[in-house]
Amino acid sequence: MASLAQQFAGLICPPLSSSRLTERAATFSKPKRAANSVVTAKAVAISNLQTQERHKLKELFEEAYERCRTAPLEGVSFTLEDFHAALDTYDFNSEIGTRYGHYALSIRILKVKGTVFMTDNNGAFVDITAKSSAYLPVQEASIHKIKRVEEAGIVPGMREEFVIIGENEADDSLILSLRSIQYELAWERCRQLQAEDAIVKGKVVGGNRGGVVAVVEGLQGFVPFSQISSKSSAEELLDKELPLKFVDVDEEQSRLVLSNRKAMADSQAQLGIGSVVTGAVQSLKPYGAFIDIGGINGLLHVSQISHDRVSDISTVLQPGDTLKVMVLSHDRERGRVSLSTKKLEPTPGDMIRNPKLVFEKAEEMARTFRQRIAQAEAMARADMLRFQPESGLTLSSGGILGPNISDLPAEGLDLSDVPPADESDGHGTPEEESD
Repeated sequence: MASLAQQFAGLICPPLSSSRLTERAATFSKPKRAANSVVTAKAVAISNLQTQERHKLKELFEEAYERCRTAPLEGVSFTLEDFHAALDTYDFNSEIGTRYGHYALSIRILKVKGTVFMTDNNGAFVDITAKSSAYLPVQEASIHKIKRVEEAGIVPGMREEFVIIGENEADDSLILSLRSIQYELAWERCRQLQAEDAIVKGKVVGGNRGGVVAVVEGLQGFVPFSQISSKSSAEELLDKELPLKFVDVDEEQSRLVLSNRKAMADSQAQLGIGSVVTGAVQSLKPYGAFIDIGGINGLLHVSQISHDRVSDISTVLQPGDTLKVMVLSHDRERGRVSLSTKKLEPTPGDMIRNPKLVFEKAEEMARTFRQRIAQAEAMARADMLRFQPESGLTLSSGGILGPNISDLPAEGLDLSDVPPADESDGHGTPEEESD
């Protein structure tokens, strides 16, 4: 059997001429050029169609804009009067501007009055006379942290103004808030207190290397260590109340800066001798009790507790007790304040037997004490002025210090009607003497 190569070796193929190659190439190129022409034509048609659609949309938008500008209510069955009537029916009150978290939003919010008709563990159901129900979550019930709405006084039957802050997509119910309203009121209150230069109390709830965080009017404010009068650390001040004054109140930046040092300076300026202040017992020592009076530590010496002898202070006072004391002295340079309850006792020993009576009559007893001090000072000044007649002052028979003037009238006395003096010893009339 001959091999395959040998079989094909005898086959001779005639060569192709150049003319035949040209014809075949032309045959294959004609369909390709035709296809390209079809694609080009279709693209042009689509482009023209898109251009027409864009022109139509532009014309529709321009027509709609012109209609809204010239006749916005044309063809609308719900008129503007119907809209106002609906607002009146549901007692809605629209206002501009609110604040959520650290961001100030200039948006239109909706306030609505409603009545609480049921509460649960997570909030309260509110009737706002609308088609859909409304719910007040517990976290939106108060500016303070609470676990149940009842802690904020929210009970069935309570009618209040709420803010609509959202919608529950699950059941289309409205979500209400009281916290956002209280938040705005708290900032307004802080601005007012700053304008009045008032002293407020703030509870320390946290701290860092720069200072402590204190809650004032439900808002968290920062007190730098440079503005704290004592050298206490943040841990030592935690959960304590500090007297504070406002330094910076900026609602837009959520910045509230407070000062304990300024409040202390003002408090010390008001500690006049004889004034009555309320304080709390901080600690007991064998020689007396230290009393916190608005952030200032004063000493109530054992000898100034009562007129009766006190052998054991703990039988009269305990740490944490609140009491009224009178300021005996105040050394501002050394920061020392001496206090007394002894001067406030209506009768000696009342501080031991009936301290409640002492505190009830504290202001009255202090007023009497100040009057005695004033009289004593006036008498002392009068004694000094007796040796200084050139001062022109004298003490009247009533104990009042005043100008040194004569008691005689300006025109003098008429002595013409005064009977002559009798030769007798003057103990009786002439008739009595003759008898």
